[in-house]
Amino acid sequence: MIRAGLRTRVVAGFAAGALALSATMAFASYQITRQSLLAERENTAVRAAYYDAAVVRAGISTAVRPDMVAVLRSLDTGEDRRALLQRGDTWYARSADTGMTGAVPAALQQRARAGTPATQRVLADGTPTLVIALPIAVDTVFYEVDSLRELDHTLQVLTIVLTAVAVGTALAGAGLGWYASRYVLRPLVRVAEAAQEIASGTSDARLDPAQEPDLARLSTSFNHMVEQLSARLERDRRFAADVSHELRSPLQTLAAAASVLTRRRDTLDERTATAARLVADEVTRFQRLVHDLLTLARADQDPALAPVDVHELARSVCRERGVADSIVSADGAAVWCVDRRRIRQLLGNLLDNASAYGGGPTAVRLSLRGPHGCIEVDDEGPGVGPNDKAVIFDRFVRGRAAGTRGDSDGTGLGLAIVARHASAHAGTATVLDRPGGGARFVVELPECAP
Repeated sequence: MIRAGLRTRVVAGFAAGALALSATMAFASYQITRQSLLAERENTAVRAAYYDAAVVRAGISTAVRPDMVAVLRSLDTGEDRRALLQRGDTWYARSADTGMTGAVPAALQQRARAGTPATQRVLADGTPTLVIALPIAVDTVFYEVDSLRELDHTLQVLTIVLTAVAVGTALAGAGLGWYASRYVLRPLVRVAEAAQEIASGTSDARLDPAQEPDLARLSTSFNHMVEQLSARLERDRRFAADVSHELRSPLQTLAAAASVLTRRRDTLDERTATAARLVADEVTRFQRLVHDLLTLARADQDPALAPVDVHELARSVCRERGVADSIVSADGAAVWCVDRRRIRQLLGNLLDNASAYGGGPTAVRLSLRGPHGCIEVDDEGPGVGPNDKAVIFDRFVRGRAAGTRGDSDGTGLGLAIVARHASAHAGTATVLDRPGGGARFVVELPECAP
């Protein structure tokens, strides 16, 4: 299960809190307003019903044989109120019964016949209606059916408005959460950017404690960590460079002695000749290892950028290694602004890697689009496994990754040097699967236009 990011959780929390608060306030406001409006509307309707009941009582008490319909028609009930009169089991209305008598609940009729005034809210034809029952004589009850249509419409509008306010408040809460998370996470973003710069080889990245006083301790600790790390890396580089430099002199002596033994191998017995050959091979391998270590130790120096015909340089490197320069294909300008020595070694190491572990290079592609340069080298070997792609450019990984692609006496530093030369040009080195099988090593140089 993928957990949402911190910013997403903060925004969601603010939105949920704002929605819960606004929904609670909206519900409470609706209930209070509804009760207030209903109470006021009922009081008004009851007062009007008592007045009309008094008029009806006076109209039927002054006549020997009163005209009930005429008495009801004398009432000014407007459009929302309907007056009914029940005398015994007979119902009277101002006009033909349109179903109003059916809207009077039986329980309400029983209470009214018992001499108790009562009110009840019902639904009449789907419309909220208030029924008021007022006894005006022993066997006579006056009913007034008051439609609450306008009040119901008002409450519906109020519901829509409060819902819109709740949604708007939730959106405002989400916006506030987004702003707050952005403000709070800004120092952490700076830390992440500084850490990324350090990981890419920029050891002078620092944080300013004055920008975020609340995080001054974090900034100070981070800067101290970077300084300690830079000092340790510098000591390691200096140690590797010093050791590599000091080893060159005795290695040259050993190489000269091995060369003498190799030239006189014909005069030696078989076992001695084999030992002399092994010594010469190991000395040569040792020299390559020392040379690669010295190259890595010096790889952090700034590149000597200059206009270089990379197309011709790639063909030259191919010819030096006995590879047909016809595999080189180019797209875009031939002149790049790069460090000639580093690019030559980068191309050479990629070709050597393809020859040693990939069955030989099959294609070298150079492309320059705008300021972005790209170098690709394909081979036809077994490819690179998914687990090895993440470490193949690390130092001394030949036994873990590259060694699975073939047998070689390489130093395990060739691809590490490729990655360092690419990083020196602010670029990257990656390995992909070549369509049809094999591996494709890609070096991207983002700023190499002359």
